[in-house]
Amino acid sequence: MASLADRVRGNGRIAAGLLFNLLVSICIVFLNKWIYVHHGFPNISLTLVHFMVTWLGLYICQKLDIFAPKTLPPTKLLLLALSFCGFVVFTNLSLQNNTIGTYQLAKAMTTPVIIAIQTFCYQKSFSTRIKLTLIPITLGVILNSYYDVKFNFLGMVFAALGVLVTSLYQVWVGAKQHELQVNSMQLLYYQAPMSSAMLLVVVPFFEPVFGEGGIFGPWSPSALLMVLLSGVIAFMVNLSIYWIIGNTSPVTLQDPLVLLPPLTMLLSVSPQ
Repeated sequence: MASLADRVRGNGRIAAGLLFNLLVSICIVFLNKWIYVHHGFPNISLTLVHFMVTWLGLYICQKLDIFAPKTLPPTKLLLLALSFCGFVVFTNLSLQNNTIGTYQLAKAMTTPVIIAIQTFCYQKSFSTRIKLTLIPITLGVILNSYYDVKFNFLGMVFAALGVLVTSLYQVWVGAKQHELQVNSMQLLYYQAPMSSAMLLVVVPFFEPVFGEGGIFGPWSPSALLMVLLSGVIAFMVNLSIYWIIGNTSPVTLQDPLVLLPPLTMLLSVSPQ
């Protein structure tokens, strides 16, 4: 009886985590699109803000004794930190260059790609029922891309790169948590500043730093407020991603996100 109660509580926690991730994911999609369309904030710079706010949030959590940091070898996190940069930058570029509906439908391909990576690279097997669900997902994305009246070739390239890097990143997150025996906060606490340092080097080569359109440019108070809010929500998204993968699997993380395409289409009035 006790084990049944524990299992019910555990499933309830996972369900709550999935719901929380779904809600904050919807929030950040619309908020980032608003920032791109109405303020024109540079993409990589926004990603850098997300990483820095994520690290700051974890630093505060550590000071409040919510978790205890664990020393990790930087070499073990290098690829993960690099994939984190690519995951956020490419998905944001996809959002910037596609409609919200197309952006979310493309992200649905993350599930098939994760299953392919885990099958061929990690020798993990999946049930026939799970494999059959990949057929309508793949067909739906292909049909939407073919008939999209606002088809953007560059946007689709960014979407494809985003799916590939996101899939690798989410698989590696789960693998690293088990390999290094750390929880979601401990891993993200060390990985976020590494990713921030990488983007600090990259930003000056692709985007202005000072002046009009730069991260330290003359932005309005409303723009700065939206960017800061986006960073706070990104912290919640990143933390929930790590927690879900650490407690379930990358495939489980994608299941609630399948709801995002129809939800974003219903909620979006003017996606561009």
